[in-house]
Order: sequence, then C-alpha cells, then structure tokens
Amino acid sequence: MDGTAMDASTPPTANAMRRALRRARDGVALDVTEAAVLLQARGEDLDDLCAGAARVRDAGLEAAGRPGIITYSKSVFIPLTRLCRDKCHYCTFATVPGKLRRAGHGMFMSPDEVLEVARRGAELGCKEALITLGDKPEDRWPEAREWLDAHGYDDTIAYVRAMSIRILEETGLLPHLNPGVLSWTDFQRLKPVSASMGMMLETTATRLWSEPGGPHHGSPDKEPAVRLRVLEDAGRSSVPFTSGLLIGIGETYRERAESLFALRKVSRAYHGIQELILQNFRAKPDTAMRGMPDAELDELVATVAVARHLLGPTACLQAPPNLVDGEYERLIGAGIDDWGGVSPLTPDHVNPERPWPQIDRLAERSAAAGFELRERLAVYPEYVRHGEPWLDPRVLPHVRALSDPETGLADPDAVVRGLPWQEPEDLPQSYGRTDLHTAVDTEGRTGDRRADFEDVYGDWEVLREQVLAEGAPERLAGDLREALAVAADDPEKLTDDQALALFHADGPALDALCRIADDVRRDAVGDDVTYCVTRNINFTNVCYTGCRFCAFAQRRTDADAYTLSLEQVADRAAQAWEVGATEVCMQGGIHPDLPGTAYFDIARAVKERVPGIHVHAFSPMEVVNGATRTGLSIRDWLQRAKESGLDTIPGTAAEILDDEVRWVLTKGKLPAATWVEVVTTAHELGIRSSSTMMYGHVDTPKHWLGHLRLLAGIQQRTGGFTEFVTLPFIHTNAPVYLAGIARPGPTARDNRAVVAMARLLLHPHIPNIQTSWVKLGAEGAAEMLRSGANDLGGTLMEETISRMAGSAYGSYKSVRDLQAIAEAAGRPHRQRTTTYGEVPAERQAAAKASDGHLPALLPLLD
Repeated sequence: MDGTAMDASTPPTANAMRRALRRARDGVALDVTEAAVLLQARGEDLDDLCAGAARVRDAGLEAAGRPGIITYSKSVFIPLTRLCRDKCHYCTFATVPGKLRRAGHGMFMSPDEVLEVARRGAELGCKEALITLGDKPEDRWPEAREWLDAHGYDDTIAYVRAMSIRILEETGLLPHLNPGVLSWTDFQRLKPVSASMGMMLETTATRLWSEPGGPHHGSPDKEPAVRLRVLEDAGRSSVPFTSGLLIGIGETYRERAESLFALRKVSRAYHGIQELILQNFRAKPDTAMRGMPDAELDELVATVAVARHLLGPTACLQAPPNLVDGEYERLIGAGIDDWGGVSPLTPDHVNPERPWPQIDRLAERSAAAGFELRERLAVYPEYVRHGEPWLDPRVLPHVRALSDPETGLADPDAVVRGLPWQEPEDLPQSYGRTDLHTAVDTEGRTGDRRADFEDVYGDWEVLREQVLAEGAPERLAGDLREALAVAADDPEKLTDDQALALFHADGPALDALCRIADDVRRDAVGDDVTYCVTRNINFTNVCYTGCRFCAFAQRRTDADAYTLSLEQVADRAAQAWEVGATEVCMQGGIHPDLPGTAYFDIARAVKERVPGIHVHAFSPMEVVNGATRTGLSIRDWLQRAKESGLDTIPGTAAEILDDEVRWVLTKGKLPAATWVEVVTTAHELGIRSSSTMMYGHVDTPKHWLGHLRLLAGIQQRTGGFTEFVTLPFIHTNAPVYLAGIARPGPTARDNRAVVAMARLLLHPHIPNIQTSWVKLGAEGAAEMLRSGANDLGGTLMEETISRMAGSAYGSYKSVRDLQAIAEAAGRPHRQRTTTYGEVPAERQAAAKASDGHLPALLPLLD
C-alpha cells in the first residue's frame, strides 16, 4: 500500500485543475470531486491554491479581531497510559504490559508522576496539560483492569477525571483530554474537569479499517462511523473539540476529500470543532507500516489549503511543526493559523523521534512569514469569550484565571497556580421569575424565544437540510381490513406492516381502529377513568442542553429564568398536601450550577416536610446529570436517590426513542440507549416509572412504531412501567417550529391514531394509557378516552412546561373538572395513586374539601 494517496497515478486533466482552481479563487462552493482534484495541485497550481487559502484565512483572522496572529499552546504532554485495545499498524505510542514492566513503568502513570510533570510545566509557564492515552486498555489487558481495581477506579475514564481534577487544583494547568473514543455519557463525566477534548478522525475511508492489511484493521475504535459519532456527541455536549486528519496512510484523494467534507458537516452542525489538525504520516521503525514512504510536504500543503477553502475563514487549522522539517513558511502560506501544542518540557510521545521546535525559533520563523506568534489556551479564544455552555462553571474560573478577557488568548502575565475545583454544595440561591407557574397563565412569557436562540441549538440551516433530505413519510397502502381484523382478534399478532397501515388509517377505518382499541381497553382495565391529585414542581428552568422542542428552558440571565430554593420546593409540596395531593412531580432544567447531590436534597426536603407524599421525580436526563456530576454509576445514584425519598421517576426525556429523530429535536439530550439504561436500571432497583412519547414534530409513523415496540420490550423484561403517556407536540413557542423545521403539532387524526395504536401495541404489557388534558383540552382528552385511553393524568396545580410552549389549556384542573371529562366520554371515574392503587379515604376527603381551590401560593421571590 502506497503511503501517498492511492489514485495518484491518474492525475486530473489540466482543464479540471483550471476549473477547480477558478472556483476556489472565486469563493464558489466546491464539491468532493473538485476538492479531490485540488488535493493533487502541484507547482504553480499549488501556489495559486495556497494564495487563495491564505486570503480566506486572513479574512477570518481579521473578523476574529486578531489579524496577523498565529497561535500555539504552551503545554506538557502526559501519556497517562500507553496501553490500548487497538492495533494501529503505524503506532509506536501503544505498547504491551510486558514492555512497561521491563522498563520499570506501571500500567498507568501514577498520580505522583502525573503531578510532577504538571508542576514542572507550570513552573515553566505552561498552561495546558495534554492528557493522551490508549483507548479502553482494560477491555484488552487484564493488567490494566487490575491496576484500576487496585487503585479504586471503575474504568480508565474515572482515572482521567480524577487526575484532571488534581491537575486543576494542584497545578493550575488546563486539561485537554485525548482518551480516544468516548460515549455521550463519558462526555458528561469529563466536561466538568476539562477545558477541551480531542480525537483525530484520521480518515472516513472504511476499507482502511475493515480490510485485512489496512492500517486500522483490528482496531475497533478506528471505525470511521464510530469516530464520527464521537465528534457529533462532542458537539451535542457543547465540548470544544479538536479533530483532524492523518494523511498518507493509504487513502485516495477522493477519500481524503470525503473526510474533509465529513469534518465540515459536523463543524457546521454544532460549531464545536475548535481546531482541525492536518498531520502528515511519518513511518516509524518497529511498526507494520515501517516500509511505507512518508507523506510528502506537497501533500500536506495541498491538504491544508483545500481544508481552508472548504471550512472557510472561521476554521482554525493546525499543522504540527515538528513533523515538517522546518518548512514553516509553506504551511503558513497554505492557510494554517495555529501550531498546536508545543512543550518546553516533554517530548511528543506519539512522534518521539521528532522534537518540538524551540518556541523562540517558532516565533522567528512565523515573523519571517509576516505573523506574530501568540500563546492561546487549550480552549480556543471564541469559546473562552463565550463561556457557557461551552465551558462548565466548575472549570470556567480556571480558564478565566489564565486568559485575557479581551482577546480570549492566554494572558502572558497570568500566574499558573492551582485553584479549588469543587461541586457546588447546595442548590443555587432562589432568584428570577419564581411566580412563573401562575403568571404564565395571567401575564404570559416575556418573549417567544430565549436570548441565545441562534446559538444554543446548533445550526438551524443544517437541520433544515437534514429534515428536507429525509422527505415526507410514505403513506402505506397496506390492507387495512386485514390489519383491523388482526387487531380485533389479537393485537399482539400485528406485524410491523399492518401496524404502519393502521397508523395511517383515516375516516371510517380510523373510527373502526378506535372502537377496537376502546374494546381492548375495556377488557384490560375496565371502564373507570382514573386520575391523580398531584402537583408539578419545576424547581428551575435554567438549562443549556439545547432541546430544540423546549420553550421552557432559559439562560440564567433571561427575563423568564428562575430557580427555587429547597425551602420553596418543600413549601410547595406542603401546600399540595393541604389540598389533598398524593403526589408531587418534580423536574427541572439542567442548571449548570446544580450539584449532582441536589436531587437527593430535593427529595429529602420534601419527604421531611411531607412524609406521606409520593415523590415522582427526576427524568432520565436528570438522573444521568446527577450521576455524572457525582461520579456515581447510574445504579448507585438511583439507589442514593431512593434512600433520600425518591419513589418513582417520570419516563420523560424520551421524546422519540430513535436517535435519527432525537438529534433533530435536541442538541444535547441523552441518546435513546442511555434513556433505556436509566429506566431499566430504575426498574431493577424497584423504582417504577412512567413511559412517554412526544409526537407530531419531525417524526413519522415508522418512528412511533419503533418507539412503542421498544417500550413493550422493556416492559416484558422489567414490568416497571406504570403507564404510557401520549404527549402531543406543542409547537407555538417551540424553537424547532419557530425555525421552520417542525410541523405545527399532530393533527386530530394523528392523536386518535397514536392513542389507539398505543393501546394495541402495548397490550397487554402496559395496561394504562394516559392522555394529556394540558395539551389537548377537555374535549380532546374526552375523545382520546373514546380511542383507547383510560387515564387523565393529574390535577397538576401548576404546569409551566407546556404553557411556556404555548398550550392554551391552563395549568390546573380540579377533581371535578377531570370527572367532567370522564363523564363527557360516558365513563365512570376513580381517583388513583401514582402506581394505580387505591387512595386512602383521608386523602380523598381532603381533595374533595379543597376542590377547585388552589393552595395559597406564597410570594416566593425574596
């Protein structure tokens, strides 16, 4: 396999090169074919390509307020472990346990070794701790697993997190983490302890991974689809992320161009790729690829120039200066604006044969090319100036201590010293519009969108393109008569094709479907319409997760933002008990200042004030947030929450349990698999949950079917779901609708079909199907009771989330109101507990005595 691009033997025609150069020069968008042509530019053509790229770079630096500046990061390189489960054929960084033992090294660097390097770096003025390690070594090497167990770490990521905290506290350096492939949950664990993270994409050429003899064959973490998912999860998690390409490992020019386009797509979607490294392959002895020629300098120069044209003026492009034999001016001329990490102390452990240049020498050579060398931090200036949501509040003080507030670059006069890193101990102080739960019905919201609408959700245009590419759902012409017959005889025998046909039913067929569902309902749970006397308590609406359907979340500085104190939460629970409630349902935004233990405190505060009330609280997203912030496993966190007073959890944050839809609806919420992990773990611990589906936005019946099948499967395994709740999408103030991407909610036909099919597809596993009067109103809810539903949910007393989204049906229904809905559907009614049990007579009497009278809500804003 040739070390340069493998289609070099068929160079482009002169006309093709001329045309591509002209388009690049004129700033016209290039396609993959044209980019592949330009990657082969040489001689005068390459000079022309680079001149255009340099102009694009210069325009970007001018717009960013740092014209003529080229940057670098003064760093130390900390190889936390050189063990790795992958087997890249060009790598000398990874080794085996026996070699480490013979050299007198442990399986991991010890804490003392790590801190010694970091302290010496701080003394030399370094500000970045580049922590690099092999991927998941414990999955391959028993010795790694033994070391972690002996030192009290569940996995390598736990050790990375622990050492990052110690580096921040004891040295002041900012961790930039390169632990390889990370899951979405891993990002939540590591974001609070790092300024930035990174992982090279290297290439999207799958054959280099899948085919024997390829450079990545036998390396599970080098599958391109896996690595692209990591880049997307970093963007969804608002992590400033470094990535890039390794060129000359056997890819074709077209494959290299496709890799650049893949990086551009992720960068456009999330704005989270802070820099791209373009690195040239260098053969190393004692590797399988030792005989391959190095990637030539012209290859690297052309790749840098094409990357600049493709990614535009705002991209930050880096080429490692120790891999180019001093040809610095050529790389500057091709469009780079950064030299990457340069260490006065530690070698480049990935390329140990290539020493770093002296920083003074790098400054001289940069100046010769007309650029001033300036130091930056591990995190790029744009993210430093922006702050939240890119930088966690626990790391932000460390970053600000080392940065120039005007430029976002490193402060040359900053003293590098350790600062405390700690979780907040308590809920944030009460502040903001804490009367929103009532004022939303009388005064409304301040505006129809939060102040950072254009930034917090990612790139709206990319989303529009994605949704348009998926097209409208196909209306299936399946045999409705046969499908209806199967549904009436035995709903469990419905095939997917039959179910999809029924989801599309309309007119008389829809009427027949709803009658069948209603009959199944009657056989399963009888005629009683159930309801719960409950109060919602949304303890904060401050959130930076970036859910594009959510009109509830606010920035901490927005006019409608608020946070309740523990005492205020307990006050509201006590008020609910006074008027007959059996349950409080508590959920809140993912407030960046909220400690992971705050959820325990909230549950405990309510139980101490009102011992008899049922605490139904904390969505799976909140569970993951609490677990990652405390460093506990999901299981251990849930057990702690249960001990603190948690009784059941709401199965919200599900939306549609298909990541194809989830990543349109939300930028940063948990993936479907993690939602499933949380609810199944809760069920295993005896913590039951509801289940939900929000529909009518960018979804299709295919997604509804998959969602319901998944829930039925979980219920068959765990039996932990108490009910299924249908949640029609409220579009009015939803960002994804305001941006012109989502539909204006489900139609009346959709609502009937979804409720009926939920009854059939979940039968007999989940017997209770709940409809939402908040979202549908009394008449709509009564119609759903005739279509297969048997439950009306709760009185709520306060309901902020749907009302902020634009629901017109209020925040409270009295017991008598709910009974009237049941009667409108021709059905009897019965109060229930959260788990569908009998309600004590005392609670029923209290509810009846207070019915129609909301608790006297205190003026909660101090």
